[in-house]
Amino acid sequence: MAEHKFTFNANWTGGRNDIGEIQSGNLTTKVSIPSSMDGPGIGTNPDELLLSAASTCYLISLATMLEYSNVKATLSLHSEGIVQVSKAVLTYKKIIHNIEISLLDKSERAERITKRLAVKAEETCMISKALKGNVEIIINCTII
Repeated sequence: MAEHKFTFNANWTGGRNDIGEIQSGNLTTKVSIPSSMDGPGIGTNPDELLLSAASTCYLISLATMLEYSNVKATLSLHSEGIVQVSKAVLTYKKIIHNIEISLLDKSERAERITKRLAVKAEETCMISKALKGNVEIIINCTII
């Protein structure tokens, strides 16, 4: 069994409305509470990072599955993360992946496989599996 190790480093000085710095692999950026949540809105934030992780995992999983199925396509993804606030408690409720798939082969076979894999990629993505039972993930797929 293989294991992959990922590392994360952070520095934070101050309180709620200050700004930190994070580094993980090739990512180095500032981090703070978003302005929509009454923070400074500098750099990224945990909500965007979670959405980015789920989105890129889904996108790479789908691209890999399409390649293994010999379906050539171009993928374009727009994702939204929905955070609910109830009694001052924040809960990441939902992620919506709007995937547009442009098929090079417009055959019925390629379209059938693509529709099936668009759903299967979300089910097999490791980030989606980590969120399962806590965050609803919706796939809206358009094939062109």
